[in-house]
Amino acid sequence: MKGIIFVIDGMGDRPMKELGDKTPLESANTPSMDKMVTEGITGIMDTIRPGVRPGSDTAHLTLLGYDPYEVYTGRGPFEAAGVDLDVEPGDIAFRCNFATADDDLTITDRRAGRINSRTDEIADTINQMKIDDNVEVIFKESDAHRGVLVLRGEGLSDKISDADPKHEGNKPKIVKPLDDSDEAKYTADVVNQFVNKSYEMLKDHPVNIERIENGEHPANIILPRGVGAVPQITPFEEKYGLKGACVAETGLIQGIAKLAGMDIIHVPGATGGIDTDIDSVHKYIIDTVKSDKYDFILINVDGADEAGHDGDTIGKRDFIEKIDPIMKDLDAMDDIVLFVTADHSTPVSIMDHSGDPVPVFLKAPGLRVDDVTEYGERAAAKGGLCRIRGSDVIYIIRDLMNVMPKFGA
Repeated sequence: MKGIIFVIDGMGDRPMKELGDKTPLESANTPSMDKMVTEGITGIMDTIRPGVRPGSDTAHLTLLGYDPYEVYTGRGPFEAAGVDLDVEPGDIAFRCNFATADDDLTITDRRAGRINSRTDEIADTINQMKIDDNVEVIFKESDAHRGVLVLRGEGLSDKISDADPKHEGNKPKIVKPLDDSDEAKYTADVVNQFVNKSYEMLKDHPVNIERIENGEHPANIILPRGVGAVPQITPFEEKYGLKGACVAETGLIQGIAKLAGMDIIHVPGATGGIDTDIDSVHKYIIDTVKSDKYDFILINVDGADEAGHDGDTIGKRDFIEKIDPIMKDLDAMDDIVLFVTADHSTPVSIMDHSGDPVPVFLKAPGLRVDDVTEYGERAAAKGGLCRIRGSDVIYIIRDLMNVMPKFGA
């Protein structure tokens, strides 16, 4: 038996008038998932706990059986690992956005027109930045408008605030120390200098001049956020005795898996958006599941979450429909324990994560099948799994794989 967690990122939602009081998932045409639900067992899940709005990072840590309250220091280290930066103890890491600022540094686009090409050239320029002889600046582009910053040196701290203003029309936030230590004060000053210097270095960059000429938003400033120190995580195989792999589109999820010691399967053409090469994603998922090399696979597809953040109701519904053929191929396999879920809800109405529970279903041989016949938020709430938490998932999967140790005599 092989265990699989298939995460349709941000899939959960709330009923919408434009969809006839249905959610995007309830409105989507998903015959393969509906068939699997009919043959399996469903429920709803609070990834962290009821009412808590999970990040994708804390949600995936929980689904893999790690307590985020113990191992989560911030998003940056996972993003850094996900783009193959070799982070070291003492490094302070940030996730970043390539963004667009006007002359007074007011942010006009936090994603620089969702730039998706030539960011490596911008990263090369940023890596020439000198702030202090005691600090090394290491920057690397990630997928689309995302990047990663690592500060390496003595006397640094992750106890600082973010520079990202979160909304257009504001200037970058002044990074502040979150405690009274000299290290936090010093690091906050370094990051503030980094943000200002990034604009000076990028405002006349050849890539940005060309983007402006083409009517595109320039990527002329870097906004760091999600600071964290590199955490210590027990390798997944050591923790559970399962050889794991991860098929994911974004550096964040790849980084979580990498720090957990799982193999990363890179998918050509995967963008993390609704424009992803879904055929390529499909092929690499199925090929990895069929491989004899792995006992456990974590899968993440991200387009539904992006559509939720963008307020794109139809795009979210349509992306969910694009996932359905992958489920058809998985349904044909008899030797898997498949847990399908979202990591969190990203309601189109609020364009952000929420604490709403997410719908889940489970496919495995010998299940106690319930009476639910379609995959949706409200239908799943009637299912036989009832209401679970994300920390339950790895135990349920291992039990159905027949590898869960007995507790007691």
